[in-house]
Amino acid sequence: MINVQEEMEIVGDILTDEQKRRAVLIHAFHKIQKENNYLPEDKLVALSEELNIPLSDVYSTASFYKQFYFKPRGRNIVCVCVGTACHVRGAQDVVHQLEKDFGIKAGETASDMSVTLETVGCVGCCGLAPVLVVNEEIVGELTKAKTEGIIDSITQIQR
Repeated sequence: MINVQEEMEIVGDILTDEQKRRAVLIHAFHKIQKENNYLPEDKLVALSEELNIPLSDVYSTASFYKQFYFKPRGRNIVCVCVGTACHVRGAQDVVHQLEKDFGIKAGETASDMSVTLETVGCVGCCGLAPVLVVNEEIVGELTKAKTEGIIDSITQIQR
C-alpha cells in the first residue's frame, strides 16, 4: 500500500524551490483569468514578483496554452467550429453572418464588451455540424434562423 504522505515528502525532496514555485503558475493563471476574464499585465507582474520567477518566463508559460488570454474578452464568448465537417456544412457562412451582425471579425471583441467571436479547428461534434459554442454551450445543426436567434439573445437586436 502506498503511503501518500511519504510520497509527498519524497516529491518535496526531489523538487527544488524554483520548481515548486513554477508548479503553481497554471493554477494561478486560471484563478487570475477567472477573476478578470483575461490575464492583465499588472497581475502577471505581481505574480512574477511574488513567485520570484522572471516575467519573461511567466509570459512564456501563459502564451504556450491557448486557453489563456492577454486581452479582455467579452461577457459572451461565441466560438464557431471551422473543422472539416463544419466547413463542408457551411461554417464560413455562419462566421460571416456573426461578423456582420456583431460588427466584429473573428478573433475580436465588441467595443461594448458584450461578445467575443472566435473560431476553432474542431469542437468534436462533427455529427451536429455546423456547430458553435456559446459560453460553453454547444449549439449544433445551425441554420440561418438558429444563428439569428443566438445573435438576438446576445445583442438584443430587433429584427
